[in-house]
Amino acid sequence: MRLILLGPPGAGKGTQAARLTEKFKIPQLSTGDMLRAAVKAGTPIGLQAKAVMDAGGLVSDEIVCGIISDRIEQADAKNGFILDGFPRTVAQAKALDELLAKKSMGLDAIVELKVDENALLARIEKRAAETLAAGGTVRADDNPEAFKVRLVSYREQTAPVSAYYASKGVLKTVDGMAPIDEVTKALDSVLG
Repeated sequence: MRLILLGPPGAGKGTQAARLTEKFKIPQLSTGDMLRAAVKAGTPIGLQAKAVMDAGGLVSDEIVCGIISDRIEQADAKNGFILDGFPRTVAQAKALDELLAKKSMGLDAIVELKVDENALLARIEKRAAETLAAGGTVRADDNPEAFKVRLVSYREQTAPVSAYYASKGVLKTVDGMAPIDEVTKALDSVLG
């Protein structure tokens, strides 16, 4: 199963991807997680991406596409993968189409989690509070100011990706505002 999960920040893509990885025994490839790992490791790409991510911006297509290309060739992605947070732009979607074609791979599904943007800020604030309560550290881009920047970036750059896939007749949608278990059931239904 090769799957893309789309939706704005806070839509629940990571939560649902984690459940799908268990079901299909495939890795969740979150560009955000991969970039944060590079930041933590202090790699050149990580250092380059850190300032952009902390400000709520998006890293360059070249960096992200390179990370994805390398990652989908690893052994644990042989039977498929879930892309969470990629592609973020129509240019990345087209680059992904080309990348997969060169590797003789295709996508099994592209699913968008539809959400109410007005409810997302409360969701982000709750996630930050839960992280703190559990003794964790809140990501620099999970504060209300950075979230608003991320949401504007999403609307301008990433929302058109859904239209791109819809125009190709391959986009499926699920109500991301439903309770988590209901979203999971809807995804199961859409994925067959």
